[in-house]
Amino acid sequence: MGPKVKVTVGMCIRNCEAYIKEAIASVLEQDFPHDQIEVIVVDDGSEDKTLPLVSDSVSGADIVVRVFHHEWKGLGPSRNVVVNNAKGKYVVWVDCDNLLPTDHVRKQVDFMERNPRVGIAAGKFKSRPESNLISSLESIEWEVNYHQGDGETASGPLGHFCGGGGGSIYRVSAIRQVGGFDSNIKGAGEDFDVERKITGVGWLLYFPTEAEFYHRCKKSLKSIWKENYWYGYGGHYLAHKGIKKVTPVFALMRINLYLFLGYRLTRRKVAFLFPFQQILKKVIWTLGFWMAHLDGYGHDQNILR
Repeated sequence: MGPKVKVTVGMCIRNCEAYIKEAIASVLEQDFPHDQIEVIVVDDGSEDKTLPLVSDSVSGADIVVRVFHHEWKGLGPSRNVVVNNAKGKYVVWVDCDNLLPTDHVRKQVDFMERNPRVGIAAGKFKSRPESNLISSLESIEWEVNYHQGDGETASGPLGHFCGGGGGSIYRVSAIRQVGGFDSNIKGAGEDFDVERKITGVGWLLYFPTEAEFYHRCKKSLKSIWKENYWYGYGGHYLAHKGIKKVTPVFALMRINLYLFLGYRLTRRKVAFLFPFQQILKKVIWTLGFWMAHLDGYGHDQNILR
């Protein structure tokens, strides 16, 4: 019998035909022992060529790859497919717009092995060359977010810094201890919620580790709109679960942070447009939040504080 699987790479994907082959290739090229890795891909109802491209990308791979497909359910249920089927001690999450250096998995696993009290650890964002004004501004936002991490145990949600999903490693026992992700969450926010539950039972969060990863920044206003509306919609549900840091007031207050840090950190003239980009995103986020309110989404939680 070969070595026991130590790490599961979880990829929850939807409609990402432009990026998925490169993302999967970066996973299959990891320098961690391939007989100790498995990959679980969950396709959440893609309507483009994503699923056949996945099959083509993993053909002949020397890493065990399992592919699941279901009609659209959202990130919470999709992540639970990974958690429920994982054979690894850890899950390394990779989004379809991520790229991993070859040492990413090894560094993440080594960190968790040395820090047994950490339940979730986020990697270190690295920017790629931007193709236009919008992606340049998005890259600045990631740099500002990561400036807040100091290499110590995080006291707040990792989602404020890095999304809490792609580029992060989760201890499988910690996720299972709290019952996995909330499958009722529509929109985004499943990472905020599970982080709160995991810290609630005594695990620590850490940000950032030395494991770098690359993230493709959004390049169009349409993609900015869809993403932030989605975040706001999911935020309403989380607010009704008592997570105060996902409310319109908190979202708008964060603009002040970006006003001061954008240019100081990057020294790029494009950063002078950064506050306007942030205001637009927070307004869209707030629209998503209030639309969820009008839809009654999350009201049955009845615990808004």
